[in-house]
Amino acid sequence: MNTSALRDVSVVAALTMFALLLLTIILAATGHDVGDALTALARGSVGSWDALLSGTLVRATPLLIAGLAITLAFRAGVLNIGAEGQLLMGAAAATALGLAWHGPAWLTVGGLLLAGALAGGCWAAVAATLRLRFGVLEVISTLMLNFVAQYLLGWLVRGPMQEPTRIYPQSATLDTVARLPIVIPGSRLHAGFLLGIVLAVALAILLRRTAAGFRIRLVGANPVAAVSAGRVDAAVVAFGAFIASGALAGFAGAVEVSGVTFALYENLSPGYGFSAIAVALLARLNPLGVIGTAVLFGALEAGAVSMQRDAAVPSVVVNVVEAVLILLVVATDRWRAQRLTAQAGT
Repeated sequence: MNTSALRDVSVVAALTMFALLLLTIILAATGHDVGDALTALARGSVGSWDALLSGTLVRATPLLIAGLAITLAFRAGVLNIGAEGQLLMGAAAATALGLAWHGPAWLTVGGLLLAGALAGGCWAAVAATLRLRFGVLEVISTLMLNFVAQYLLGWLVRGPMQEPTRIYPQSATLDTVARLPIVIPGSRLHAGFLLGIVLAVALAILLRRTAAGFRIRLVGANPVAAVSAGRVDAAVVAFGAFIASGALAGFAGAVEVSGVTFALYENLSPGYGFSAIAVALLARLNPLGVIGTAVLFGALEAGAVSMQRDAAVPSVVVNVVEAVLILLVVATDRWRAQRLTAQAGT
């Protein structure tokens, strides 16, 4: 294992320990039984093979893939805050194709995933075009497009894609040929998690070992230098990274539909696209590190459900821990940057 990999492991381990310490302090300060709460958290996240496979890793899957989407965009200097909307549009497109077309299982599932990626990429292209053509800040456009996607999804499941009885605000259920295969029999862990691992490795190789990845990192670090010294078309590189980021987020939505929900719901995502920003930042925009932070967040969210059910601790406590972790990482990076600047000036 190389130095970079060891550093990623140590960072995730340190974040895990800090999260547990912070959670302990919050539980004690709010008068909850710390032992019961932490026991319930562990039992719901890693307390058994079923909890790990069917709870933690299943919840980690969309966070992993969407986290890679954020990583790619941010590394190119594109502040894509719209992974949530891109994920929802990917889920909608995948469901529409799965309900309208049936073929061999491998072809149907592949078509669903491709449709999701295309939809996510097209949704990101709206904000990318606004940035390239009119100079609209992507932070604003992608954030607004999240709400458009949310309301559009609500219209779809109450209108043209509503299930046949017209009672429930959801689509019809996908047939088995449109579902991702289960990796381990007896669990809910589907092949989407393995696809996420493959994508993380592929993105790491792209960014570190290819000319395209070098251009992405160069544009993200300093677009002016990329244009003047490196003769790189920064606008084109950023545009391409933006579209690819949206495609990854849409792919995450397709995986969630094909691997977990098997139907389109109005509240399909509990905020995976927003949590993915935290996952990517905590991994310091390292694709391989995203695997660890996604599993950490998946464990916290799976354990939060058990903690609320068995120890009467509100699940929002975990959201507080996640928020503090983000602030810690951002503050640490800022402090490090200021220190390096000060050292360079002396």
